[in-house]
Formats: sequence, C-alpha cells, structure tokens
Amino acid sequence: MARSRAVYEYTEAEDKSMRLGFLLIAAGLLSLLGLGCCWLRPALQERGGGGSANCTVLAVRQLGERFACTFSCGAACRGTARYPCLQVLVRTSRSSAPALLHEDERQLRTNPKCSYIPPCARDDQENSENVTYKQKFWKEKVGSQPFTCYFNQHLRPDDVMLKRTHDETVLLHCFLWPVVTFLVGVLIVVLTICAKSLAVRAEAIKKKKHL
Repeated sequence: MARSRAVYEYTEAEDKSMRLGFLLIAAGLLSLLGLGCCWLRPALQERGGGGSANCTVLAVRQLGERFACTFSCGAACRGTARYPCLQVLVRTSRSSAPALLHEDERQLRTNPKCSYIPPCARDDQENSENVTYKQKFWKEKVGSQPFTCYFNQHLRPDDVMLKRTHDETVLLHCFLWPVVTFLVGVLIVVLTICAKSLAVRAEAIKKKKHL
C-alpha cells in the first residue's frame, strides 16, 4: 500500500506546476472581483442610461473666470498656474436644449464648468494661447458641422462628451485578461493531473509486462 501511495505522489516539478496553476486561478478570480467592484461596476453605471447623438455647435465663448492647474518642471519642482475657462455649447439630436461639451468623463469630473483643460504650463500666457487655439478650432474648423457626441441622461443630463473614457475596448480588456489568467491556470492544473495520470498508468502497464 505504501508503495502504491508513493507512485501517486507528485514530483517537485509537478508540484510547482500545480502551485503555479492554482496561483493563476486565484489571481484571475481576485482580479475579476477587484475590477468588478472598483472599476468595472462604476464604468458600467457611468455608461448606463447613456448613448450617442449628433451634436452641433451653438456658441463658443471664454468666461472671465480663470481656474488653477498644477504643472511639473522636474522631480521636485511643482507649481500652480491658471487658465481661462472655455465653454462650447452644443445642441444634440436628442434634445433642443443647449448642453455643455466636455472632452471626456475625466475632464468633466475635473472641471464641470469648462469644456477644455489645457496641458498645464508654467506660463499663464501659454495656457491662454492653448485655450484660444482650441476656441478657434471649434469656431472655424468645426463651425456648424455635426459631430458625434455622447451623453448620460441619468448622471449629467446637461452635459455631453466628445469621447468616452470607458469605451467598449477598455471594458473588454478589463474582463478579458482576468478570464485568460483563470483559464491558463485551469489548463496548467488539468494538464499536470492528466500527465501524472498517464505516467502512473504507463508505469502500471510496464510492471504488468515484467510479471
């Protein structure tokens, strides 16, 4: 009996392979759980009740108010500059009421009053020039041409986004890689068990032939 039990014991290499498989399975499950609670669920809620529409520019204007931004000029060098507030008002194909356009969800959360946040430079004048350039772009380049925008009636009914931060590709990768990790772990465990089972059977058949 002792000999029979010893035959089914895993070698050191097989034991490491099993541990790796179980580690990948656990990592895949924990990743799915963590991403689902911390990132995927809020992203889906953000997308819920939303959709796309055609937008047309109604007005482009700069407010007199200026907002602060933080610039970095090195590892231990940081400071605060200011930029003017640009507002792009649009009309969507879903509603006749004007809506405020934003670059994406991140920009909307950072500064919901403005349509554009320039890359923060140390010089306030440079920030103003970047905002003015963007203002000319919307006035002269886009003008009255319709373009695709995104909205969420439940979260921000008076705002629309030029692009989504959480698009289908990001959500796919968020779900895909933990599942792939889990499946690779399962595959390693199954192959190790099958290889061991085949080795034990081959050893048993070999012993029978010698009897």
